[in-house]
Amino acid sequence: MINILLIAIATVFLCQGLVLFIQVVSSFIPARRVADDGRRPSVAIIMPAHNEEEVISQTLQIVIPQLLPGDRLLVVADNCQDRTAELARAAGAEVVVREDLQNRGKGYALDYGVRCLEATPPEVVVIIDADCFVTPNLLDKLAKDCLFYQRPVQALYLMQNSSARPGLKSKIAEFAWVVKNQVRPLGFLRLGLPCQLMGTGMAFPWDLMVTAQLATSHIVEDMKMGLDFAKIGKPPLFCPDALVTSFFPNTEAGTKSQRTRWEHGHLALVLNESPKLLLAGIFKRDLQLFALAADLCVPPLALLIIMMLAVLIVNALWCAFSLNYAPLLLSVLSLAICLASVVLAWTGFARHILSWYDLAFSWLYIVKKIPLYIQFCFNKQLEWVKTKRDES
Repeated sequence: MINILLIAIATVFLCQGLVLFIQVVSSFIPARRVADDGRRPSVAIIMPAHNEEEVISQTLQIVIPQLLPGDRLLVVADNCQDRTAELARAAGAEVVVREDLQNRGKGYALDYGVRCLEATPPEVVVIIDADCFVTPNLLDKLAKDCLFYQRPVQALYLMQNSSARPGLKSKIAEFAWVVKNQVRPLGFLRLGLPCQLMGTGMAFPWDLMVTAQLATSHIVEDMKMGLDFAKIGKPPLFCPDALVTSFFPNTEAGTKSQRTRWEHGHLALVLNESPKLLLAGIFKRDLQLFALAADLCVPPLALLIIMMLAVLIVNALWCAFSLNYAPLLLSVLSLAICLASVVLAWTGFARHILSWYDLAFSWLYIVKKIPLYIQFCFNKQLEWVKTKRDES
């Protein structure tokens, strides 16, 4: 009985490793998708902003020149205690102020913005966070793809280190972000499969956006929204030619807060949604939904490696006791596939971020993340909390 249980657990991790490996290998397939050169639809940008006076002017200077006649840029100054609204108006944006301390979170701000657009709705709604920087072609590419495919479209969203000489932990974090937000969705795109929504650089057809259940305090409202759309046959499409960038927090407290929110939210979705989505994809014979569920089942890279190592140790002890080799062999295979995926992703996409020497010592970063995952088991974060980027 114990042997069967250990084989089952090792098989689950093997499947997760295979999903990761398929995504990484597929990311090297040459692009076949042809960009649409059709009509550029009318666009309304919703920019949720909570105390963003330090960055919002710079963000708007990049976004506003991309607007065409008939487009709108709506900044939702959400429970702000600074000059966010004033600076946004001065830059030329349309601003609405939302004050509701009981219902806090980005989801409520987005819902408020959508309701403000209902009187004169656009064809496409684009969501851009106030602390992000976008490429000059972003709005055109997202809007055209969204109109053509009539699905949510997700730009490539990367986070970078603001320091000129980042430490090992910062470089590993940036690499992990590249794997999650670039390599894996790119691999699925090459296979004709969907991606997760990433929170910013997202475009939606109006008829779809107006039906979204946005007014929640869910801490990963973007991923949840993408899954909800996939359930109705509108899974998000990845657009790697449109780029959004942002910076990691400058302080340890800000970094910890941000990663806790992301990873606890992701893990909660894995536990609550992935089994139902996998079964729904199988019974409906919906490959897109099944693929998105399989992608969701792959936990953050550091946690995946930690769990694979833990299972490997348990299976090694069981093998020494019972001489049953099957669980141990499956564990070795799953870990080998996972590590091969990491090396391939680094080779193709991240050699400019960290050196081979840095990659070899990435286990230090993984060990330091163990308390974050222990916290999830006993005191997981359930509410949205604004990241304090520059406060100590």
